[in-house]
Amino acid sequence: MKVVVQRARNAQVVVENEVVGSIHEGVMVLVGVTHEDTEKDAEYLADKVVNLRIFEDESGKMNHSLLDIGGQVLSVSQFTLYGDCRKGRRPNYMNAAKPDFASTIYEKFNDCLKEKGVHVETGTFGAMMDVQFTNVGPVTLLIES
Repeated sequence: MKVVVQRARNAQVVVENEVVGSIHEGVMVLVGVTHEDTEKDAEYLADKVVNLRIFEDESGKMNHSLLDIGGQVLSVSQFTLYGDCRKGRRPNYMNAAKPDFASTIYEKFNDCLKEKGVHVETGTFGAMMDVQFTNVGPVTLLIES
């Protein structure tokens, strides 16, 4: 399982000209699932996301976590995180999990975030989405389970 965590001042997902998820201060998280992932992977990454110290304290040092600042999460499923671009010019998505399996693990990830007391908004799994956000810093991290 892979997540791309981006510190955000604001973020939203639009599907068919309708905002389906929107946050203010927090993180925008792109979530990719592969065939071997389990609920344990989702739990591990959810814990990482909420506890990463990527927000500034009063001294300007990144000492605060999402939990510390009361931040929110915009979680967006992203099968293309498992695109293999090593050969040719068209990415190979064979490492991305099938939609039925991926959606289960993705929902588990979101549930784990909520269980930790974080407000979570999402995109629409499998839909064509327009994702808009302001990356603060910029701070962008790739985390794998």
